[in-house]
Formats: sequence, C-alpha cells, structure tokens
Amino acid sequence: MEVIFEILRFDPKGNRKYFSEYRVEVTGYTRVLEALLWIRENLDPTLNFRYSCRMAMCGSCGMLINGKPRLACKTLVRDIYNDRIRIEPMPKYRVLRDLVVEMHPLFSKHRSVKPYLIREDLEEQEKPTGFYKQTGEELRRYIRHYYCVMCGLCSSSCPNFDSRLEYLGPQALAQAYRYIADNRDQGFEERRAVLDSKAGVWRCHFAAECSEACPKDVDPAKAIQLLRRKLIFG
Repeated sequence: MEVIFEILRFDPKGNRKYFSEYRVEVTGYTRVLEALLWIRENLDPTLNFRYSCRMAMCGSCGMLINGKPRLACKTLVRDIYNDRIRIEPMPKYRVLRDLVVEMHPLFSKHRSVKPYLIREDLEEQEKPTGFYKQTGEELRRYIRHYYCVMCGLCSSSCPNFDSRLEYLGPQALAQAYRYIADNRDQGFEERRAVLDSKAGVWRCHFAAECSEACPKDVDPAKAIQLLRRKLIFG
C-alpha cells in the first residue's frame, strides 16, 4: 500500500519550519524507521533523524508519530495507518535539525540523581573481596525500572516537563528509584536533596502520560509515587 509521510522539517540556518511530503510503498511489516531510511536513500538525502540499533534497545529514534511519542524502529506503519502519517520531533526539547533534538538536558538531569550504586564501604566497592548478593525477590523490586533506554519519550509526554527548566522529569526520577530500590545501594540520603526539592518528585501531577509513552513498560509514574512514599516514610 502507498502511504504519505508528512514530516516536519527545520532548517537552523534560516530558522524555518515547514512540512515535506513523501509517498512510500510499504508492506504490513514496514516500520516507520524503515520508511524514513527509504525516504532518505531514495527521495531526499537531506532528511535528518537519529537511529542506531533498530531494535528498541538504544532509544535513539524517539519522535512524535501521529501525535504520540514513539520509537520509530518499534512502530509498525500498519498499526497507525490511515491515509497519511505525520512525523514531528519530540516536543519539550530544542530542535537542532528536522527530527533531531538536543538531548543533553535529559542526560544532565539523569546524571544529577547519581544513577549508580553508592556504597559506604568504598574500599570493598573498589577492591571487592566478595559478591553483593541479591535474591530474586530483591531483584524484582526494581527490575522493571532497569529497562529504561533513555529515549526521552516519557519526559517529552509529561505536561510539566520542559528540558530548559529545572524539573528533573520522569526519566531521571524513575532511574533514581531504580537505584534506591536496589538492596545493594546505600545512597538514598545523598539523593534526598535533589529528589525532595522543587525540581524533584513534588512537581509531578500524576498525569501518567510518561508511563503511557514508555516503549519498555518502565512505568515512571509509579516510580515517582514510590519515591514520594520513601521520602515521607523512609
């Protein structure tokens, strides 16, 4: 079948936004990323977008597809098909060119929650003499939140998030919970200041759009509520 792809372009030199249309023959198994690659290889080599793994593991190809934040490599054309498909860059981030956005704010906010194991026994951590043991039940407390691929779709769908402002957003907060819920971690107090601030969990209004947008079922909205409980009750 033939699908019209309507893609929002941005030219940084002229600071100009405009739509370009492309007609693409697709099958029932064509994914949006495949169509974009075909367009660039056969119709318009100036089209800019990010991608890498093509298997929903790297998070590079996040974009707005028919009004919803999605990974292009995971989205089948047949699942969203009408007579045309509109593709735009992820909202809430500064657009660099076409579908490419500035991701530095996402990574910076991610780093601010110290997304790594923090231990009091630094000597043992640096020069381990044994294992930090973990049961299956202890793993299940956080494993869902471990699957984040840092695509930014959750934050781009959040009504309160703006990459230019201080609110950490669902991606960073969910990853803070991933480590706090890990029995091997001892860094809750080190993270408390940023989590319990005006940039932290209290800015969330629980719209849960972040969990709806997540392609890996991480459920950031639930993680934020669990962080709130941890901050109140310890």
